[in-house]
Amino acid sequence: MQAETGGAFAQVGVEVHRMRSSDRQRWDAFVASCPDATFFHQSAWQELIEKVFRHRAHFLFAQRDREIVGVLPLVEVKSLLFGHAVTSLPFAVYGGVASSDPEAIVALHRAADALAKQTGAAHLELRNRERREPTWPAQDLYVTFRKTLEADVEANMNAIPRKQRAMVRKGIKNGLRSEVDATVDRFFALYADNVHRHGTPAMPKRWFAELKAAFGDRCEALIVVDAGGVPVSGVLSFYFRDEVLPFYAGDTLAARDLAANDFKYWELMRRACERGLKVFDYGRSKQGTGSFDFKKNWGFEPTPLHYEFSLYAGATIPQNNPLNPKYRLMIETWRRLPRPVANFLGARLSRHLG
Repeated sequence: MQAETGGAFAQVGVEVHRMRSSDRQRWDAFVASCPDATFFHQSAWQELIEKVFRHRAHFLFAQRDREIVGVLPLVEVKSLLFGHAVTSLPFAVYGGVASSDPEAIVALHRAADALAKQTGAAHLELRNRERREPTWPAQDLYVTFRKTLEADVEANMNAIPRKQRAMVRKGIKNGLRSEVDATVDRFFALYADNVHRHGTPAMPKRWFAELKAAFGDRCEALIVVDAGGVPVSGVLSFYFRDEVLPFYAGDTLAARDLAANDFKYWELMRRACERGLKVFDYGRSKQGTGSFDFKKNWGFEPTPLHYEFSLYAGATIPQNNPLNPKYRLMIETWRRLPRPVANFLGARLSRHLG
């Protein structure tokens, strides 16, 4: 596949191709060295999403003189709930083009736009950390929270604002401790219970097992247990270069009184510091939510995310999130389902969320 580039871009020889299995090694080598790349730009996501959710992935890369100069992981999602879209990247916080080459960015955007139109999608969505297409409609609902870690563990503790630091110390006083699991079993039980209480379908357990299998030690399940050894909180985190990204989490009802949620993130931060990591990425939150406030209370400052859309056939920017009033009844109904039923249905519905 070659991008429909204009004369200026044809002169510099930028070509766009689909990633094949034989391209994965050099794709990942580029991602490892590209400052704009994230954990979600790695080639393993193609097989993961196709294997577990059966969506068609279109991973595109730009090259010049046979050298990769940009990558764009795209997935086509045909959702019973939210319609037909091409997104970089569903089930992820970040996406969009990873490149510092202006011609490569333009070529990949043009190729993605053409591909999305060919599939019959209602829109193309690029989940960027920086604004790339100022003339495209954009959604400003989400922010990310990232912070540089101090080199010393105690310095990181002291950097937490006083009230939140008191919660961490409460967890320590309550005899909580953290353990890293080799499987996702205990994590999934905590996660599924938590999302059920919030009225959201749980991703299938297989998804977490496949993430662990694909990324190995770069996908870690950290479990917090109480003084009696009972799991009360858990987080599944990703590791990329010198960053840690807590991505999926879950807690029991008992976790709040024990301050287990605060202790959990402190333990993740402490362990990351001891490993010499530099950045703690608290991930995405919607503005005006409890998650947003919680992260701000840790002393993290929000940075807007730029989710940019190319809309087709009169489409509008989708509002596929729990804050949308039209999903309120669905959320309340889901909360009332017995958890085994919710887990069974969630494993089948979650592929439509993205």
